[in-house]
Amino acid sequence: MKPAAADPATPAAPSRRTTAVVRGLMLLVLWLLLMPSLKPADLGVGLVAVAAGTFASLRLLPPEAGHLRLGALFGFLPHFLWQSVLAGVDVARRALSPRMPLKPGFIVYKVGFRPGLARNEFSSITSLLPGSVPVAESEHDITYHCLDLDAPVAEQLAAEERRLRSALVAGERHHD
Repeated sequence: MKPAAADPATPAAPSRRTTAVVRGLMLLVLWLLLMPSLKPADLGVGLVAVAAGTFASLRLLPPEAGHLRLGALFGFLPHFLWQSVLAGVDVARRALSPRMPLKPGFIVYKVGFRPGLARNEFSSITSLLPGSVPVAESEHDITYHCLDLDAPVAEQLAAEERRLRSALVAGERHHD
């Protein structure tokens, strides 16, 4: 079956060969940095390990287009750290205050990131929002468990998605 036509603004996924070469070279460089010697036996074992690692990485994490904008990601870092502190304080406050009103439940958030690395990053980062944690996902939605359904969780998620959209550029998966 032929995949649907991609949005022209969405970058296409790199080929499996290109991805394999890049990952293989990165693993080889890592092997060479970690090895105390360059003896032929060590290099032979290294090449086998690189081949196995490359094969495993392609099976576990198929090629996907997209990229990070490092400047935007570094700009996001102070916000991320602050949200992490707030989440920790919120959890401590709720744990130590017996009268803290809770209204636990689930919300379903329609996420703009397609399934893949960008959505996984979004899900990981939003797990640090105070009082909410992602628990399930579908093609277009992520379900969050919230400690207080009266809190503006959906608005916070939308704000995080807007911030991350400038740093995470999702692409299209490679189709075999």
